Order: sequence, then C-alpha cells, then structure tokens
Amino acid sequence: MPLWRGHSPELRAEVKACAARLRAGFEGAGAAPVECPILLPAETLLDLYGEDIRARAYVTSDALRGEQMMRPDFTVPVVEMHMAGGAEPARYTYAGEVFRRQEEDEARANEYLQVGVEIFDGSDPAAADAEVFSLVLAATEGLDLRAATGDIGILMAAVGGLDTSETRKAALMRHIWRPRRFKALLDRFSGRAAPPVSRVALLEAEDPFATAGPEIGLRRRAEVEARIDALRADAAVPPISDRQMALIDAILSVRETLPHALEQLRDIAIDMPSISTAVDRLAARSAALTARGVDTSRLDFEAAYGRTHMEYYDGFVFGLYAETRPDLPPVASGGRYDALTRVLGRRAGRPEGIPAVGGVVRPGLVVELEGGA
Repeated sequence: MPLWRGHSPELRAEVKACAARLRAGFEGAGAAPVECPILLPAETLLDLYGEDIRARAYVTSDALRGEQMMRPDFTVPVVEMHMAGGAEPARYTYAGEVFRRQEEDEARANEYLQVGVEIFDGSDPAAADAEVFSLVLAATEGLDLRAATGDIGILMAAVGGLDTSETRKAALMRHIWRPRRFKALLDRFSGRAAPPVSRVALLEAEDPFATAGPEIGLRRRAEVEARIDALRADAAVPPISDRQMALIDAILSVRETLPHALEQLRDIAIDMPSISTAVDRLAARSAALTARGVDTSRLDFEAAYGRTHMEYYDGFVFGLYAETRPDLPPVASGGRYDALTRVLGRRAGRPEGIPAVGGVVRPGLVVELEGGA
C-alpha cells in the first residue's frame, strides 16, 4: 500500500524527510519554493474538468466561500498564483498533501505527499520539457524506473486537421482524454457506427413535438428545438473519410522507442500535414533531451499515452514506473499544460497565458521502493 496515513510515525517521518530532500533538490536547480492552499474553489475545478472532478475530489462547502474542494493536485493553484503576479520566466517547487477519492481500489491511497517542479517559460518549450523530465529523472535516480512518454498535442493536431465540421472537431477535442467516448464519436462521425435508432426517428419526424407529452423538466421548448436543429445539421455533415480514419488509427498505434516513433510520425505527417508542426516539436524535444544526457534510443514513446489520467495536459506527457511493482501507480509523472494557463490566465486578465510544464514525484512511493516499508 502506498505510504502515508496508517503507517508508523517513524515511517511517516521518513516520507516527510524524503519530500524535503526532493524539494531541496528542485530548489538547488533554481526553483523557488511556494506554498498552496489545501481548500480550492470548486467552481474553478468544475469549469476546467466538468462534473468528472467530483469522482476523485473531496467536496465541502462554506457559508461564505461556497463549495470548495480539497486539493487534488498542485498545478491549478500554482498556475493561479503565477498568473496573479509572477514574472517570467519562473520556476517553482512545492511539497504537500493531495487528496484523491478512491471508490474502486481501496489499496490506493486517498491522501499522500506530492513534491513537484513547474516551469513557466515560453522562450524554448522543448528545452523546458527536457529540463523538467531530467530533473524528475534525477530525483528518482537509483530506483530503476521505466520511463514512458507521449505527446497529446499530436493527436490534438490530427483532430484539428480532419475534414469535418468544427462542431464535430470540438466534440472530439473534449473527449481526447476519454478514449472510449473518443472512439465512439469517431466511429459515429465516420459512419462505422450507426446513430441511435431513437435519434434517427426524432430527426426524420416532420414534427418532433406532434406526439410529445406535456413540457416538463428544466429545458424550455426553444432549447429543445435548438438542440434538434443542431442534431439535424450534424446529420448532414459528410462522414470522416476512411483515409483520415486510417491515419488517426496509425497515430494511436505508434508505440516505439522515441527515434523510431519519430520516424513513423514523420511518415504519417506526409499524408496528414496538420500534425507536422507537432512532430517538429517532438523532434526538438528529442534533441533537447539528448543534450541533457537522456538516452532517447531507450526512451519509450506512445502516442496514446496519458489519455486516461492527464486531462489538462496538451503536449508532452511522461510517467516513471517501477516495473517490478506493477501494483503501484506512477512514481513520478508530468507534462505540458499550455492550454490550462490560457484558461486561468483569462480570469487574471492575461488571456495569452504562458507556456508551462511540470512534474511531480510521490515521496511515499520512493521510500517504499527504497525499502522503507
């Protein structure tokens, strides 16, 4: 079981000492230490992630401050703090508890320490990606971890280049981090799967309200009519071509060491030019990693990596895993979240945001793998 509550005071002290050591290492690399509140406004997190966040966050309420959530991670409060007045470039580090509800696996901790580093710097994103990755790699040196990497920006660029309506593209973008829903939408938009019979009947009816009962619920008739019009407009959109579907499938199938993955993606980019810029960014990152001493010939890359648990990342993503302990979550993880800084930047009067990347390490897992359990 991941270490924190429920273990001896001596072991908890060891985890805290490990967290302090990790943060000191990030400070030594130039990151300024920051503190973040434990209670965060629920409105911000709900706006970012929708109601899905409730499934993994502890929610409480306050008569004066309204609904709040216990900190599920540090990225959002660090971005908000930076947008409120931080200068660029900036590097931050932190250490503290995060809280995650666990409704399916009681063996996974719902409260644990997290130590992280965040870089806000738009001058050279590839170099910043490589810096964060190498810092986290150095922090976990000696644990014999397998590194997995990916780049969600490549799939996003592919969706953006599809020959289909902007409405369909937006729907696919919303569900990139939900693979099953994403695939279901692709199948429907390409004609691989037929729409629900009930929807077909509704759209083919001359007057959909002819046999309807009394108006009930919160939606007014005008809203329902607008929704039916939108569904009819969507039904008239030509399906995504088999050629473009094959290219999406090819991207999602890329799983190789980084140099070979880069070759495959460059080949795909010949037929799907929309991903060329994203592939160029991957090449620049690969070069930056090499410059920092990372052996990219042994670095795994998976184009679909990070789509089930890293939903605010929109570019480089990574995780470090203990192969001898498949029961454990990632010992460390991170990625690029430029879009998040634009969303939160708008609220702070800085709609342009700033390119940012970060990574976290779980000191409880570090201690466990070092033999502290």
